[in-house]
Amino acid sequence: MDDGTAAHGDAPTSTRTLAQKIDYLFKTAPVDGRSPSHEEVATAINMAAGERTISATYVWQLRTGRKTNPTKRHLEALAKYFGVSPAYFLDEAEAQHIEEQLALLKALRGADVQALALRASALSESSRRSIAALVNQLRELEGLDGTGTVPGQPDTPT
Repeated sequence: MDDGTAAHGDAPTSTRTLAQKIDYLFKTAPVDGRSPSHEEVATAINMAAGERTISATYVWQLRTGRKTNPTKRHLEALAKYFGVSPAYFLDEAEAQHIEEQLALLKALRGADVQALALRASALSESSRRSIAALVNQLRELEGLDGTGTVPGQPDTPT
């Protein structure tokens, strides 16, 4: 299965759409153990801006690919909300790098992997990418989906 990322630090194998990237951020930015709603994202963006910058409907349209050409202001607002660089939406290599960092942060939330992550942090970028690829392969072999849960089983907090 080709998800647009490559193993072992290679260049990305395909370019993902803006909608796929936004959807990934939603799935990896849990609010109380769940993905934030489109309304929550729009409200937070608007509150931070001090004005109505984006609507929940527009966030949904971007996430589902119904709208594909947002303004620079919208991309910057979404990037700020999710804590990523705006380059995440424009550059596939940057997106892959940010997603690796997000995966590492998610892993660090589990106390049982903190020591491994700390030891891996001193390795080269190429070695860290290899470890990330290996973890992804192991997750796939164990039937884990992209959110860290076993399909069909209740989610257990880490």
